[in-house]
Amino acid sequence: MTGNALSAARSIERPTQEAMLQRAPSVNQFWLQNRDLFEDAWKQWESGESELVGQLDSSLYDTNLRNAVEHAWKDPSKESEVKALWKEVFPGVYEAQFFNPARLASLRDYLNRVSDANIPIRPPYGISLNRGGAMLDKRSEGYLAAPSFQAFYQALMDSYMRPIARMLFPDITGYDTQTFGLSIQWQPDTDTSLRAHTDASSVTLNVNLNLPEEDFSGSGVRFFDRETQKVSELTFAPGTALMHHGSVPHESMPITEGERSNLVLWLYGEAGQVARPRIAHEIIDVKQRWTVPSAKADGFAPF
Repeated sequence: MTGNALSAARSIERPTQEAMLQRAPSVNQFWLQNRDLFEDAWKQWESGESELVGQLDSSLYDTNLRNAVEHAWKDPSKESEVKALWKEVFPGVYEAQFFNPARLASLRDYLNRVSDANIPIRPPYGISLNRGGAMLDKRSEGYLAAPSFQAFYQALMDSYMRPIARMLFPDITGYDTQTFGLSIQWQPDTDTSLRAHTDASSVTLNVNLNLPEEDFSGSGVRFFDRETQKVSELTFAPGTALMHHGSVPHESMPITEGERSNLVLWLYGEAGQVARPRIAHEIIDVKQRWTVPSAKADGFAPF
């Protein structure tokens, strides 16, 4: 692609919002036919936004989590330092401080600049075309292909999410080689909730990207325990994360005031295979948890 990829991407005729949300075949063709163009456009955009590249580094993570994870990668027997940071707040649902609230503004600024880049980017289907809503993984059509973001995203999945998920949910090992992710910004009077559902994942990580000074009302996440019939609505502070099996029923409640920004990240096996909780699974050595799978991305996208 020549040096005009950025201007070409910005001027291209785009599918309508209605066509996107209806998943019209022409929309799929639009993303497939222009994939190389948009990838080149993101590279060119980033080359002109050099000050953004350094914003996505390890300082975004909570200091305690970052230190514990680094220790575990050097010596997996120290993973107990990581586990001590995660609290079970509902049966099978764990919470921890994931990002440093003082550094969240850098990540949010990056995502806001992405929204202002005027390069076509596919929103999550079923979520309105709102500011900050994007597909994050290379397997997704119309994904956020900026190189520095992709490096940050892959490091998050490989160095943080997968080993932590294996530690909390050992049954997912082997059903966690594939990655998937999206960003969402909930806004009043648009798509304000997501009805009760399970995820097509072995494990889900949901991170609150709201800044400490950004207040919002409502928009908690309600969880359902099939065994006890218990229901609990959880809210989580800026930079904190909830992690659970994808099979745990949950729903996002309506937001009534302000906005809520999130990253939603999945792990699952090749061809969409997912772990089945409470099914007997192989016990793996702690060293195996702190490794990166050799399996290549299979191109399968859940949606």
